Amino acid sequence: MHTKDAIQFALTLSDKAVMGPIDKMSDDPTRFPTPNGGCHPLWVLGHLTLIESTIPGILFGEPSPVPDWQKLFGEHSEPVDNASAYPAFADIQKKYQQLRKRNLEILASLTEADMDKPTVAPPPGREQEFSTFGRSFLTLALHQTLHRSHVTDALRAAGRMAPVLQAAS
Repeated sequence: MHTKDAIQFALTLSDKAVMGPIDKMSDDPTRFPTPNGGCHPLWVLGHLTLIESTIPGILFGEPSPVPDWQKLFGEHSEPVDNASAYPAFADIQKKYQQLRKRNLEILASLTEADMDKPTVAPPPGREQEFSTFGRSFLTLALHQTLHRSHVTDALRAAGRMAPVLQAAS
């Protein structure tokens, strides 16, 4: 298996792992995963969308298409239980799908050798994780799976079962 194939597999599996549970919570998107708060599904979807938006900037220096989302969904933002404080769930979901599609197109356009190319603008403090094109895409997949537990805990808090994760084909 080539590096690019492994990254494609990781991106596909991580997307399926987290977006399935998020979709199941579309009718209760601000359900906190614990009685003490946490990252609810709407915030997780917005956060993952924001992170998707950073990849072209990290790789090529392009500006973010959603710069105003940083305050809502950035690393130091605090999720609130008021859905009207955020863009609509469907709008965030649509933007996520657009950005993920673009990132997959970028990945598809790269050669195996491109996986070792240095990035133009790795995030400060995360230079190691985003040092190359390949590491950037792999970190994107790993980051996405990190947030699955928030959404599956929100499902449980709502009295619902989390979907079983099956490998992508």
